[in-house]
Amino acid sequence: MDAQRLRTILNLALPIVGGMVSQNILNLVDTAMVGTLGPEALAAVGVAGFASFMAAATIMGLASGVQAMTARRLGEGREDECAVPLNGGLLLALIIGAPLALVLFALAPDLFPYLNADPGVIADGVPYFQARVLAIVGVGMNFAFRGYWTGVSLTRLYLITLVVMHLCNVVLNYVLIFGKLGFPALGTTGAGIGTALATYIGTAIYLALAVRRARRHGFLERLPRRLTMNTLLRLSIPSAVQQFLFASGMTVFFWIIGQVGTAETAVSNVIVNLLLVVLLPGMGLGLAAMTLVSLALGRGEADEARRWGFDVAKLACVVLGVLGLPGIFMPEVLLAGFIHEPDTLRLGVAPLRLMGAMMIVEAVGLVLMNALLGAGAAHQVMVVSVTSQWLIGLPAAWLAGAHWGLGLFAVWLCFEGYRAVNALALLAVWLRGRWTDIRI
Repeated sequence: MDAQRLRTILNLALPIVGGMVSQNILNLVDTAMVGTLGPEALAAVGVAGFASFMAAATIMGLASGVQAMTARRLGEGREDECAVPLNGGLLLALIIGAPLALVLFALAPDLFPYLNADPGVIADGVPYFQARVLAIVGVGMNFAFRGYWTGVSLTRLYLITLVVMHLCNVVLNYVLIFGKLGFPALGTTGAGIGTALATYIGTAIYLALAVRRARRHGFLERLPRRLTMNTLLRLSIPSAVQQFLFASGMTVFFWIIGQVGTAETAVSNVIVNLLLVVLLPGMGLGLAAMTLVSLALGRGEADEARRWGFDVAKLACVVLGVLGLPGIFMPEVLLAGFIHEPDTLRLGVAPLRLMGAMMIVEAVGLVLMNALLGAGAAHQVMVVSVTSQWLIGLPAAWLAGAHWGLGLFAVWLCFEGYRAVNALALLAVWLRGRWTDIRI
């Protein structure tokens, strides 16, 4: 890879990476705050967090649809239409997200016990989940904005917004969890409320920026035509289904771990948050690949699109490989910041080492998944993701953890095994090359 291509990737990816690292540092800060409340509160936030992610996943797929269409229009030279997919994405986030949030808020006390039967986890988890689901509309809109800013290569605006939003989240959570500045100490409920409020602060910032910077691309100037909406739905629905089933699968994964024990659930929540911190640079690079592939295809340069996919994947392997090393060589140090009971900490050492060793495989999967989404191959990505998780990973984890009682490490071994299968399958789809003929 020459220096110019490396600069192009980094100029696009680094603000995304910065924003995503900021997001997961926030998650770790939240986890550390909640960790002081005890293992039950930590387990509750872990389970409820994935459940709320599962709920929001129904509209998070809008991001990839908006991004792919925005970049393709830019590559085709149709700049006055670049923000029209964003208009459609915001409308869909409101139409789908608002009723979904109200239904889930009302049903939360009845649904949550199916995820974890521990009374303490239920007591802490239900109000946290209710607060988080009320932010679903904001989450959907924020993801649509992310797709637009990334598609037009203005990722620094995404970074600025996320940093402000996350700083607000940290302050709000600290005040509401522990009862500062005259507010009552709300514990896990405060963490959920703080996150929801910060989400809508981010939406307001995105809207103000778009009014100033996206009008020339058609922002709020007109509704999308039927063909545009159909294309947006064709790209977004498979991505939304994939993300929903992935989030559902992670919720099931936590349920499986819950069958092993509450301490195992608590330590797995910490491991997942550490995993997300390491993975997010790869996810940021993947979003850069999505834009670069879609731009190249918009210009009719299929070979260039292939090169971008491979170049970004190679860079991601180096970055994530290095970031995985602390998990291999110093897992106790990483876990000690979040887990204060020695027996619980020891449970996480081997799974965290395994996670660190698998980072290169994760890099390949993340980049090629997003590159294929940029090409419009959302259906193929969905099939690979759903099949590998639900037909391989989850059944194996259930057998190892809940049925055979082999312990936490065996469950995580099954998780990483399915991730390897997923990455290899995506590589096969990329090499086959049929994605170059997709029109969006």
